[in-house]
Amino acid sequence: MSETADPRDPSHIPSRDGRPLRWLLLFVLSFGLVVVLELAGLSAALLIGPMLAGIIIAVTGPAMRVPTPIFFAAQGLIGCMIGESITHEILVDVLAKWPVFLGAVVSVVAASMVLGWILAGSRVLPGTTGLWGSFPGAASAMTLMAEVYGADVRLVAVMQYLRVVLVVLVASAVIGVFGGQPGQAAAMVWLPPVDWPALAATLAICWGGALAARLLRVPAGPLLAPLVLTVVLQDIGWVDVELPPLLLAAAYAGVGWSIGLRFTRLILRHAARALPRILASIALLIAVCGLMSVVLARLAGLDPLTAYLAMSPGGADSVAIIAASSTIDLPFVMAMQTARFLVVLLLGPSLARLMARMHARRGGP
Repeated sequence: MSETADPRDPSHIPSRDGRPLRWLLLFVLSFGLVVVLELAGLSAALLIGPMLAGIIIAVTGPAMRVPTPIFFAAQGLIGCMIGESITHEILVDVLAKWPVFLGAVVSVVAASMVLGWILAGSRVLPGTTGLWGSFPGAASAMTLMAEVYGADVRLVAVMQYLRVVLVVLVASAVIGVFGGQPGQAAAMVWLPPVDWPALAATLAICWGGALAARLLRVPAGPLLAPLVLTVVLQDIGWVDVELPPLLLAAAYAGVGWSIGLRFTRLILRHAARALPRILASIALLIAVCGLMSVVLARLAGLDPLTAYLAMSPGGADSVAIIAASSTIDLPFVMAMQTARFLVVLLLGPSLARLMARMHARRGGP
């Protein structure tokens, strides 16, 4: 159970009567919010829309919950999607320039840890929630992993996706200052031709990896096992990942609903009280990363825009969409974003446990 969850709160008891009309309303509301957010140019619309819809449904009626098998399948598909983006070329680029990448990644992760520590120490957020919410990386992955390691997944989601929105806005403004127009996502083809054998292999990785990890009790396994399998099998040429847009949209919706439907009026009030300091911490992280990008540009001989986007504390997908039509070193930016995600993925749990122990010794809640 999450650290702020109250077992006496009836909204934590799953509904047993199905309520098909409420599920239909959830779907329709999610679709409408996704359309609005997509028109606004928000790259994470497919996840944020269903999450917001889930929150609205959760606080206006009896509790509902996404069935566990569907949630695991959604995590597995997102793991495959992230794994597909970690290509052999990116890994080679990181290894070739490892001192630059190591210094930049450590700097950003250290800054996020300090901000998470401040949020925990000031009792704005409980336990390691502030740390997981501050971690830069793929927002969906950080949110899913946070729950496994004891943080309040709802507040982590608030922090992560608020940062996505602010990073998109600030990065778009920076591109306007340094030249070029913000990149626009290519028009989505929702029903492209499907490579059915490749899709079958991808689903086997998704389901097989998630199930094996669950049976072996691997922490965050339903996400991480398919991710690792995808990276390995793809890079040795055994698998071509096939993720049709509708299937991936369904996976994002499953995760968004799972998070949103756990909200209660109590947790919304807590999030609202903490919102000013959460926004301040996000703004400070963006500013610190901006200052670090100046150093990176000088040390690595990069143009200011490439350095800024490489250090930007948003997800790789958001940065790629923003920068798509800009004259930057896009491979360097994606390699830096990927390297940082991998470091947080591997070290995040250990860092969270370390901070929790330090906070407990100082008499934290």
